[in-house]
Amino acid sequence: MANKEHLDILKQGVEVWNEWRKENPFPDLIDADLRGVRACVLHGRSGLQWTDHGYFDSSLLGATLNQANFRHARLVGTNLHGARLRGADFGSTSLYGAKLRYADLTDANLTGAQLNSADFTGAILVDANLRDAQLHGAMFDRTNLYSTNFEKAMLDGTTFARVDLSRARGLETCQHKGPGSIDVATLSHSRDLPIEFLRGCGLPDFIIDNIPVLQGDPIQFYSCFISYSTENQDFAARLYADLQNKGIRCWFAPADMKIGDPIRKTIYDQIRVYEKLLLIFSEESVESEWVGDEVEAAFEEEKRCKRLMLFPIRLDEVVMETDNDWAAKIRRTRHIGNFTNWKDHDAYQEAFDRLIRDLKQEAEKGGKKE
Repeated sequence: MANKEHLDILKQGVEVWNEWRKENPFPDLIDADLRGVRACVLHGRSGLQWTDHGYFDSSLLGATLNQANFRHARLVGTNLHGARLRGADFGSTSLYGAKLRYADLTDANLTGAQLNSADFTGAILVDANLRDAQLHGAMFDRTNLYSTNFEKAMLDGTTFARVDLSRARGLETCQHKGPGSIDVATLSHSRDLPIEFLRGCGLPDFIIDNIPVLQGDPIQFYSCFISYSTENQDFAARLYADLQNKGIRCWFAPADMKIGDPIRKTIYDQIRVYEKLLLIFSEESVESEWVGDEVEAAFEEEKRCKRLMLFPIRLDEVVMETDNDWAAKIRRTRHIGNFTNWKDHDAYQEAFDRLIRDLKQEAEKGGKKE
């Protein structure tokens, strides 16, 4: 229990409290109910060990609580507007609906904190740790998120407005329970955001593809539809993951087909949406009627849009020898990337780097026929 005398002094206001603290550096406020306490100055960890029975719907507006320990405390609806909370420990703390507008949470620990509906407008979260935090309905508006750790944070209806997420960490690991909101200002200022994060926020692919334009940059890579035989799925899955990591949006049937989708129609629709058909040539794919149909659809799209779409690579020498009509046509008219030694790490990496370079050059040229 808190020392009643100390709590009564605290409630007398800032001047009385600060004067008293000069002679009493270690107040006992454990499990204190701070409703009605405003603009107090409480430095350090001593006497700030509220666990399990902490504040509820209290006001600490403008308080200085640097390095204070609030682990497991209940701070539901607490007003911490403008509070100085540098290095404070809010691990597993309940801050549902807390008002953290313009608070300084530099280097604060918010690991596992319950921050649903919390308002971080104008707050400073430099180097703050939000790992495993619940952020459903939280508001980040003009918040400083430099080096903020979002690793495995849970998002649902979370708003990012007028913030720069370029240096935020762990965004690709966020768990999206539902779509959120991310505004144009955030997209225009935030560089290299993970595709998984953007999709999780609910952004459609056509907006994701055009973010570089919004930022004043040319589109570096075309999006790719990966066409392959199921016998080559191990290679296709590896290539898909590596392309995604490079920021190249891809469509890969096992990862992107939704339950109940009409398979053939879905694939043809996706071929029309994506700029390049990345065709994986192998003994199996050359004989695949399905792959052949996809190639014919790509040829038709090339004629319709008057742009190159097929981008072939090979896993063996079959395409260089086959008399299959569509495969032979590609051999005669297109350069075919060589991944024949893809199981060797160095050979794969060399071929992959060449593929990335060629995709980038095609994007720079606009993919038009020479």
